[in-house]
Amino acid sequence: MDAFKESLVEELGTHTAFTIPLFGGIPVADSVVVTWIVMAVLVIAALLLTRNLSVRSPGKVQVALESAVQFLNGFVKTNIGSHWRPFAPYLGTVALYIGFANIIGIFGLTPPTKDISVTTALALMSMLLIYGSQFRYNGLLGGLKKFAAPMPLLLPINLMEVVIRPLALCMRLFGNVLGAFIIMEMLKFVAPVFLPAVFSIYFDLFDGLIQMVVFVFLTTLFTGEGIKEEE
Repeated sequence: MDAFKESLVEELGTHTAFTIPLFGGIPVADSVVVTWIVMAVLVIAALLLTRNLSVRSPGKVQVALESAVQFLNGFVKTNIGSHWRPFAPYLGTVALYIGFANIIGIFGLTPPTKDISVTTALALMSMLLIYGSQFRYNGLLGGLKKFAAPMPLLLPINLMEVVIRPLALCMRLFGNVLGAFIIMEMLKFVAPVFLPAVFSIYFDLFDGLIQMVVFVFLTTLFTGEGIKEEE
């Protein structure tokens, strides 16, 4: 059991894949390397799936892709409103990255979202999107007035949400992915052949996709709250 604890602690740490010999050495973490792999796979998949697009006779793959894009656009438009169009590509890209990063454990790689630095960066990007768009579409005064909505009494609570929202996004994604990783490591220790393959379907695939949906949904919802016009 002590060996398992040591192995688990080792796995939970952030490992350095290699070091770039510049400025005294720049360490590159495993999560960065896996992120590069995810990016490469997504770019290659995009090139392959969109190389034979046709207006007159679309194939099954094109119809499926167009249906997915249409669903994404409808979802973003419903939650953000009339200014939805610039946000859909970014939110779709984040969804693809988080979704694939969460399920990459099926292929024997460590999910980069297990690294709190990765989830923190994603949360900070969401914060910039949420509050940047709030001031972009409402102006400086209008953006500040949003913090006093629906009544000035809620101003302290709304200001606290500037920190709470990205923190909640970060820790929810990180905690769920880390928890699933720990459970999978325990299952590998107890029954290294059968159980990990069965539970991987839930923890790596189903739960990973759920966390992607939750992250993107909350980011979209919070962004819409900041820029939707008052009824």
